[in-house]
Amino acid sequence: MTELTSDLVESRNRFEERRANSRLMTKSAIQSAREKLTSGTGLDLDFQFDTLKLYARSKVSSCFTLSAYTMLIACSLLVWVPVAFAMLWWFTASTMLVVGALNSRRFMLEGTMDDAASWRIRFIALEGSLATVWSSICLFALLNEAPVFAMFLMLTVAVYATATAWLASPVKSAIASGMLPLVIMIGIVVAARQSSEMTLFAALVLGSLVFSFFMAQNAHQRALETLGVTAEKNTLFAALEEAHAKQNEARRRAEEANLAKSRFLATMSHELRTPLNAILGFSEVMKNELFGAHAVPQYKEYASDVHSSGQHLLEIINEILDLSRVEAGRYELKPERVLLGDIADECRNMLDLRARAKHISVAQKIAPDLPPIWADERAVRQIIINLLSNAIKFTPQGGEVMIIVGWTAMGGQYVSIKDNGTGIPEDEIELVQESFGRGTIAMKTAEQGTGLGLPIVKGLVDLHGGQFKLTSKLRVGTEVVVSFPAERVMDTLQMESATAA
Repeated sequence: MTELTSDLVESRNRFEERRANSRLMTKSAIQSAREKLTSGTGLDLDFQFDTLKLYARSKVSSCFTLSAYTMLIACSLLVWVPVAFAMLWWFTASTMLVVGALNSRRFMLEGTMDDAASWRIRFIALEGSLATVWSSICLFALLNEAPVFAMFLMLTVAVYATATAWLASPVKSAIASGMLPLVIMIGIVVAARQSSEMTLFAALVLGSLVFSFFMAQNAHQRALETLGVTAEKNTLFAALEEAHAKQNEARRRAEEANLAKSRFLATMSHELRTPLNAILGFSEVMKNELFGAHAVPQYKEYASDVHSSGQHLLEIINEILDLSRVEAGRYELKPERVLLGDIADECRNMLDLRARAKHISVAQKIAPDLPPIWADERAVRQIIINLLSNAIKFTPQGGEVMIIVGWTAMGGQYVSIKDNGTGIPEDEIELVQESFGRGTIAMKTAEQGTGLGLPIVKGLVDLHGGQFKLTSKLRVGTEVVVSFPAERVMDTLQMESATAA
């Protein structure tokens, strides 16, 4: 058993601390997502911080493109207005773009949910200020009477309004704040020029702005729906993570409890065998009257009962010890060349007397020329003895037991033990394969046993990398098949190498 040291304790504490922190983060994520989905204040308020993040990212990513568009428009203005006016407008518009991008960048780095409302107001104000600067470009139409210039300005404003409407769509109020100054300025230009052609063109531009506004509103709704789906997904993932963490914790505790149980049973079984051997030895001496006959004949009968009970108890202790070693991972295989057919024949001979006492015929069918397998001989013998004992135990008088040894379809070897006994109910097949599990048939017939035979067999088979299969039908019989993988079958070359070694 591994000794518990201070390093192990410290390492375990650090591991538990990390696990606790992970659970707290998961719990916080679940609570945050659920608050967004279950709050009664509406999606717009629930996802205010998330929509602000979308808005800030769009502003930062579009800063270069809008700056280039601003430079292009400023250069185009030189055709109609003085250089000073064009450069002043370009400098003011570019400065507002940079200020908006820097504020968005700052929000992405420092913004929190607590100050989301103040950031929202700031973004709306910046959007309105930038729109006002862009709308001021229409005032240049009052300096130049050319109709083409006025149409160019309104078209420029319309393109900008469409772009910013899409960029500001995550924040609904920013859409209106960015478009209202543009609409007002276009109306001022139309009123000042009082031209039918200008009025018609302005109507088309305003129509496009209205269309852009409603499309931006639709984009805003789609963004909220996307955030809702994302929140639901995050809630699901966080819940799954929490369930997974709880499952891992429960499994770890179960494994620790099982290991502690196995170690306890192994220790107690070992300690019990020493006094039990003395009981068996002295009771056998008294039963056989080696030092003289008993004065009272009943003493011999009592000694025989003590000896038989002690033998039964020793068998139980040995089974518990074997199962504990297997479960604790302390059962060490000692593989060697083993002939599966020979071991099956030896086990049949060992239990033949018990089978004859119940008038049970034990037949066997062993495939010829089976090569040896590389396995632990004691473990293989225990597997076959346990299965054959169960078959004889639960087969009524006059029944039959068949032992078959042969090849598997994958090139391995198998042992099949089949009886025509009482069988096992379908709903109890899993139970009898568990530790200390006993079916109702065994309880009704008062057959001795602890329910450890099959678990020991399964554990030993697993150690060999084999497979265990139990099929049974009530009042028809039971068949257990134990197969060893093809990797354990020794061919001629392997046998020669093992012999030379």
